[in-house]
Amino acid sequence: MADRAMTPVVGKALEATIVVLYIGLLTTTLYGGAIPEYQTAAAEEVGDRTLSRASHGVQQAVPVSGAVQEARIRVDLPDRIRGEPYRIRADGESLVLDHPHPDVGGRSRLSLPDSVVAVSGTWRSGAATVVVLERVDNGVALRLEDGT
Repeated sequence: MADRAMTPVVGKALEATIVVLYIGLLTTTLYGGAIPEYQTAAAEEVGDRTLSRASHGVQQAVPVSGAVQEARIRVDLPDRIRGEPYRIRADGESLVLDHPHPDVGGRSRLSLPDSVVAVSGTWRSGAATVVVLERVDNGVALRLEDGT
């Protein structure tokens, strides 16, 4: 008779153990594989859009007529990508997105008129990003700066 009284207790204990193991397995699977992969995929997309927005901002900063002597144009970019800071730097006629995560980054070639003779500088995330136009002897120089 003493054995019969233990059956419901053991049964409930086994049910609780199975539920706890299931929740633990599900949590480990999501946080160990699916969620980080999703974060990386989303960060890649945000990185591509950020680089596209940066390129568009630089290209739009160039005056059509070439009459501007000097100007400062602000370009709005996100503060972080995948929760981490990043930078955008000028590399010849391209902008390059540098990010600590190896899957996030890229390069975008700029489409600029012949009057633009140089593109230089770096933007760091979290700061105000500005394109500075300067008239030089043979055209216009663009510089990426952190500032107001």
